Amino acid sequence: MSTRSRKTLILGLVCLLPTLASAAPILPGLWEVSTDKMEVDGKAMPGMEEMFKKVKQMPDEQRKVMEDMMKRQGIRLGEKGIQVCMSEEQVNANHLPLLDTNSGCSQNITERTDKVWKFEYLCPNTRGEGETHFASKKAFTTKVKTHFQTENGEKDGSIESSARWVGADCDTLAPR
Repeated sequence: MSTRSRKTLILGLVCLLPTLASAAPILPGLWEVSTDKMEVDGKAMPGMEEMFKKVKQMPDEQRKVMEDMMKRQGIRLGEKGIQVCMSEEQVNANHLPLLDTNSGCSQNITERTDKVWKFEYLCPNTRGEGETHFASKKAFTTKVKTHFQTENGEKDGSIESSARWVGADCDTLAPR
C-alpha cells in the first residue's frame, strides 16, 4: 500500500472515529484519538507512533505545511494521537460531522445504547461498519472494518482506536 493511501486511510478513519461519539454521553472539548491497531488486507500497518516519528523527521517547512493542512481540517497532532475539538452542539447532535461536509459520505447508526453505538458508513471510495464503546464521559474505544478503493484495487482494513478527553478548552483548534 502506498504511503499516500495509508495516510488517507489513517487520517480518514481516525478523524471519523471521534465524531462517532457526537450524540453520546461525552463531554465537549478537546479529544485525542490514538490508533491502537491497524491492518490492511490482514497485514499490520504502522501505528500512530510510527507516523509521529516520521512527522518529527520532516524538514520544518514540510512539517508546517502538513500541520497547517490538518488544522484547516480541524485536527492536529497531540501527544499520542490526533486531536479534535468537539463543540457542545456536535456532542448533542444526532449525526456524524465528517471531516469534509462535501465528501459525499453518508452514515447510519444501526444500534444505539448508552454504552455502545453500532454504525455503518458509505463514502465515494470507502464503506465500512463498526462500533464505539463508551467507557465514560471522558473515554471511548472504536473498532472499524472498512473496504476502500486504492490505485491497486479494493482493500479491506480494520482499525482499533481509543479516545480520551483532554479538556474543555480547545485552545486555537476549531470544531470540525
